[in-house]
Amino acid sequence: MAVPFFSGARSFERRWPRIRELLGEALDSGAFVNGRVVAQLERALEDYTGAAHAIAVGSGTEALIVALESCGVGRGDEVAVPVYTFFASASSVVHVGAKPVFVDVLPGSYAIDPGDLEARVTPLTKAVMPVHLFSQMADMTAVMDVADRHALTVVEDSAEAIGMAFDGVPGGRFGRAGILSFFPTKTLGALGDAGMVLTDDDEVAERCRRLRNHGQVPGERPYVWDAMGINSRMDDIQAAVLLARLETLDDDLARRAELARRYDARLADVRGPVQTPAIVDERATAAWYVYLIEADDRDRLVDHLAANGIETEIYYPRPLHLQPCFAELGYGRGDFPVAERCASRAVGLPFYPDMLDEQVDEVCAAIASFYERESEPAAQTEGVL
Repeated sequence: MAVPFFSGARSFERRWPRIRELLGEALDSGAFVNGRVVAQLERALEDYTGAAHAIAVGSGTEALIVALESCGVGRGDEVAVPVYTFFASASSVVHVGAKPVFVDVLPGSYAIDPGDLEARVTPLTKAVMPVHLFSQMADMTAVMDVADRHALTVVEDSAEAIGMAFDGVPGGRFGRAGILSFFPTKTLGALGDAGMVLTDDDEVAERCRRLRNHGQVPGERPYVWDAMGINSRMDDIQAAVLLARLETLDDDLARRAELARRYDARLADVRGPVQTPAIVDERATAAWYVYLIEADDRDRLVDHLAANGIETEIYYPRPLHLQPCFAELGYGRGDFPVAERCASRAVGLPFYPDMLDEQVDEVCAAIASFYERESEPAAQTEGVL
């Protein structure tokens, strides 16, 4: 059978009655952008995460931009960012006028290396942005220690981290602000782009609400703008979908954990060429967003899986310091060895709550067949020197 990298069709069909009910509330209210259902979602996520404020925005990327600017990061500042992460972690820094300073990551967790972070702090460093990738959070005790020593603002890129925790503290709750992304493939996904800023800081929350709405809080002095904001308001349609899916998020997280364990068991016999993911710190509570393996001969394995109808996703084939748009920062190949090794070996396998056990077995069988084929002795050909 074909195995897509992601599909949420069956989940959506099961939840459609509840989604339709919440959509009806949005339509009845007559406010389709940043309306009553969006406010319901904000309160629900405050309850789920324990944050004092959850501020809905248009996307995870815009959440980073709004959070950074609301925390006072801007022109002339440096922000330490892990070099092995999605582009938006660094591009958001540039969008607020600051400069990203890249930091290598730790093997296994793919999170920012606190030792390398310490070494790269300069007098211009204003903030650090730890990113929680794939299944587990960064070592936030160590990150906060560095931040405290150097008086750095911490803005967490916790786009993937809903359900994750470190030492019992949820993702996005350590720093002055954190963010969530609700891109459709995320653990809690909408039907389009949507995001959220989390903060316990009343001042940051007020700035976020102002910046997401062109610089004005609704109801305050209509058509008078005190700040240069952006249009980053969430649609109530997306909020309705997210509210319905939030009600079953813990069930989805449990199913993801089941699938991860099945992958672990089925790939145990090919552990030599395949490194399966592991939670590297006992203080970290996992929430399985991506099942990421590192594999020998990764690119040919990906081609083999594609030929067998199995979709994969390479995370991330080129680290940020080697991206053309960051060439002026002066980094080169070899500057971040852990990230570069990960980029050459890592690949995400199909992974989503709708996935069937039989599909996991098929993916693992195809991986095993690739390495079995590669280990067979080359055929002898007479007369060839």
